[in-house]
Amino acid sequence: MTWIEEPGRRTAVIGEYEVVVVGGGPAGVMAAAAAARAGRSTILVERNGYTGGAGSAGGLSTFCGLHARVHGEDRQVVHGLTDELLERMAALDGLNAPHLSFANRILAQAYDISAYKIALDDLLVEAGVTLLFHALAVGVVMADEQRVDALLVESKSGRGAIRGQVFVDGSGDGDLAAWAGAPYEKTDPAHGMLYPSLMFRINGVDADAAHATYDKLPDLMDEAELGGRYLFPRKRPIVRPQRNPLEWRANITQLRNPDGSAIDGTDVWQLTRGELQGRRQVRDVFPFYQQEVPGFEAAYVVDIAPDIGIRETRRIVGAYQLSEDDILDCADFPDAIGVNGWPVEAHVAGDVEIRWQRQPRGYNQLPFRMIVPQVLTNTYVVGRCASMTHEGQSSARVSGPCFAMGQAAGTAADLALSAGVALGDVDVAKLQARLVEDGVRFDGGEAS
Repeated sequence: MTWIEEPGRRTAVIGEYEVVVVGGGPAGVMAAAAAARAGRSTILVERNGYTGGAGSAGGLSTFCGLHARVHGEDRQVVHGLTDELLERMAALDGLNAPHLSFANRILAQAYDISAYKIALDDLLVEAGVTLLFHALAVGVVMADEQRVDALLVESKSGRGAIRGQVFVDGSGDGDLAAWAGAPYEKTDPAHGMLYPSLMFRINGVDADAAHATYDKLPDLMDEAELGGRYLFPRKRPIVRPQRNPLEWRANITQLRNPDGSAIDGTDVWQLTRGELQGRRQVRDVFPFYQQEVPGFEAAYVVDIAPDIGIRETRRIVGAYQLSEDDILDCADFPDAIGVNGWPVEAHVAGDVEIRWQRQPRGYNQLPFRMIVPQVLTNTYVVGRCASMTHEGQSSARVSGPCFAMGQAAGTAADLALSAGVALGDVDVAKLQARLVEDGVRFDGGEAS
């Protein structure tokens, strides 16, 4: 590798806030909203021109993990600010009733992406959050070995520094925490890292005909492969109707390197390869639907997501790592900050493996310790880069638990600032009381 020497430079401080949140995915937006509603000056830095993360830029358009099957009954288990977001989306006529997914064993909820963006805009602005769009986080400046002083960003306006007292890393990749020196894990892309996908939307669907053959789709794909007509990048397709029954979401791609390893979302060359490969897979696979799947004869691709959907990269090693056993055994924690009812959903080479809870309760609690990184004293890490094992992250990376982690982090930031303590030393009982006061539940709706 050759190098170019750059001269030293001064970077303008473009803002100073009590709470600086990096990343506008489901965890980041809830962290920013909760902190601002507590009266803290808060900025949310997002590289796109809108928030929502994979649910908007990634074209996901379905909330996973809001619900659990609790002793045989399907219930919404993630509440608090999430309820308000759902109400705002419903008022915009942008929310479907929950639908059964994965062999009819768990509820998910489809929505209109535009309504999601607008509802999040309103939620954040009305909470008093300062939004900085089109700004890419590129580094940190440290006050000392344990405390971040400033976030460095690049944008069309140039380079700038944003100072903060508390930082919340909702980048998805653990960027801020890793730059600041927090320990993290990253599964080898060749040996288990979850494969990314590129989502696309289909319009012009005959919904009645498509519904009638939905359960037969895997068999139709097998027949097409055996006949040599198509080669699919993965089994177990997820093709579901959206807010308008004419429009369906397709989650059937799988992105890999030439050696078969998963695309690494922290490598810009691999990201580029994944974007190109994903669009080629859409081109190659969609004719199968038009030609061989009833209800899709007159359908067409109306949109390919702006970003590929990254499921896993860095996972911060925090005070506790949420594990697969925690998910499957429906674990409780004394420092619970929310719940998660989604199964382990492992996107392995060519397929998706689902591992279900071993207990009829159907949900696990999320511990406060999973958002507290090692080493750093003024940073929380939330979302899919929080402290989880690879298997635990295969469940708790979805939107429901990310909403819960984010609200907890924003609320805890306020408590830490008020008490003048390190973020890991927040009074958890006070945090839990505040969360309950704000509508969060830890009981899965079981208690009256």
